[in-house]
Amino acid sequence: MRPRIAIPLPTSTNPEYNARAWPQYAAAVTRFGGEPIEVSWLLSSADIARLVGTCQGILLPGSPADVNPHKYGAESEPETAAADPARENVDELLLQDAHNLHRPLLCICYGMQTLNVWRTGTLVQDVLPIPVNHKAPRGVAVAHSVAVAPDSMLAAMLESASDVEHMADMLRIPVNSSHHQAVGIAGDGLRVVARCPQDGVVEAVEGEQTGGEQAGHFVLGLQWHPERTLEESAASRAIFSHFLQVAQAWQPRAIRESLG
Repeated sequence: MRPRIAIPLPTSTNPEYNARAWPQYAAAVTRFGGEPIEVSWLLSSADIARLVGTCQGILLPGSPADVNPHKYGAESEPETAAADPARENVDELLLQDAHNLHRPLLCICYGMQTLNVWRTGTLVQDVLPIPVNHKAPRGVAVAHSVAVAPDSMLAAMLESASDVEHMADMLRIPVNSSHHQAVGIAGDGLRVVARCPQDGVVEAVEGEQTGGEQAGHFVLGLQWHPERTLEESAASRAIFSHFLQVAQAWQPRAIRESLG
């Protein structure tokens, strides 16, 4: 059976954005053997729980909204876009499910930011365009490079991609860029595994893979958009291929009974 991947609609306020963006994530999942499952903010919490219970993975997509800064103890800055409470509610339900059952989790752009805040991390509310313009237009396939820690899960899945440059202390890949916020302090159980080398902006986080209750749980957050560059980028294809392989092999975490 093809693994079913739950993907929320990106926004509750902009149907045109949804019509343009959601199919790109769905196409990437389909290309690598999965079945994309739309999760709407119109569903009740119970219905969302039932729907994700039929899925083997979760993909949190980008959005034109910004996460409510009050959720990480900050006041909204002038550059911060309006929050989308309906989308935040869907993401939080899916993140709780992924945490409870170790369902594989891929988070892209805004999705990575919601993951980090849900894990009690913080965000930089506006990344200045110096020296790198992280708000490059959608059609720009390569905006800057990303330096990936060589001992990370992300590096392992990118190792054989043809567009990866192997250096002494890191892997470097070209990426697109379409964001104005970024991870500040990494959330609990998350490790920063990639940065923009020109300005240090966090570009990827992943779940800790050694020790603790979450060891071995596939959790990956990317600040760029690999779903937009599948044709141009071997690294983008490697990311989606690996995610779908993990989802295909997923089994729910055993739930231990409490005998208190």
